[in-house]
Amino acid sequence: MKGKQKAYLRGLAHSMQPILQVGKGGVTENLVCQLQEALEARELVKVNVLKNSPAESRELAEELGKKTGAEVIQVIGNKITLYKQSKKKPEIVLPE
Repeated sequence: MKGKQKAYLRGLAHSMQPILQVGKGGVTENLVCQLQEALEARELVKVNVLKNSPAESRELAEELGKKTGAEVIQVIGNKITLYKQSKKKPEIVLPE
């Protein structure tokens, strides 16, 4: 993914609220399943990492990206932004 495309997605994600949380249980199968469903429906998703999480935000972002096939757009503090184009109905059009 190009820098211009990531910048565009960061702009879209700026006003979004996190819809999922990673807590002391870490990355569970249930969390991955919910994230995959959210990515298919929304394409761009924010995840909140709680303080009692077993790993750092950057590590969790990479793990979630690998398990869902999503692109990590940014990690700021305890917020992770992920993007994956929808297979059924892509809504976000990325700049060239």
